[in-house]
Amino acid sequence: MLRALSTVLNPSELTGIVNVGDDLTMHGLRICPDLDTITYTLAGLNNTETGWGLAGESWRVMQELGNLGGEAWFGLGDRDLALHLYRTQRMAQGDSLADITADVLRHFGVGITLLPATEEQIATTFTTYEHGVLSFQEYFVKYHHDVSVENVTVANAAQATPSAGVLDAISSAQRVVISPSNPLISIGPILAIPGIEAALQQRRDDVVVVSPLIGGKALKGPADRLLVEQGFSADSRGVANYYQSFASTLVIDIADANDAPLVEAAGMHCVVTQTLMSDDQRSRNLAEVVLDV
Repeated sequence: MLRALSTVLNPSELTGIVNVGDDLTMHGLRICPDLDTITYTLAGLNNTETGWGLAGESWRVMQELGNLGGEAWFGLGDRDLALHLYRTQRMAQGDSLADITADVLRHFGVGITLLPATEEQIATTFTTYEHGVLSFQEYFVKYHHDVSVENVTVANAAQATPSAGVLDAISSAQRVVISPSNPLISIGPILAIPGIEAALQQRRDDVVVVSPLIGGKALKGPADRLLVEQGFSADSRGVANYYQSFASTLVIDIADANDAPLVEAAGMHCVVTQTLMSDDQRSRNLAEVVLDV
């Protein structure tokens, strides 16, 4: 969504507030999957087949780690490891995650600002019926999100504070766009940080959500299943019910056009358009729709 918006706006006008509930420390390295995936994508370096990591990556370190009997279920490419080593070094020196992220963006030639939702370490966890409590990466990578979730919790979020600039970005933006990410595990951990949802409520008329579902299904990941497991319907009405208290408009795909009355009944204005960003033109069209609401 950020890349699409950058085709119609100057990148310097865009600020992305990024989930850090997926972050983890592994092999002694601080890893920030969402920040890194967005950075690689905006730089045009992302692996489009996997949706994460770098294109043309090699895996010699992970292969050797596995050969040694080490924990290698969470794949880190050789070039990707360099970023984690750099971030961990900088954090050990006392630098903030926001400053490190800004320097990484400059290195890759990205003009968009990315702010971690908080500088403090929070962690999305899943209480599952099959394996008890799992970390995000255990749920998503180790078990391929193929388990039943009783509850989603964001540990330490209640004690966290928004990163510098986050609340100002929300209050001063001409338009706040919530991208078509998983509401519960990509957007939810951001909302769990005190002050952020309240800031969105103050801007509700200017907050636009792009639905993560097309035809009642997530394009990838467990968003549709998680919505049902957490008491929401896996359709536009369920998405609207999740967001309606702090967003005024829901953009849904043409495949879900019949859901428009349900969205309106949930208290949100509904816009129907093509939401699948399958090529540059469709991405630009969606960006224009979102900005013109």
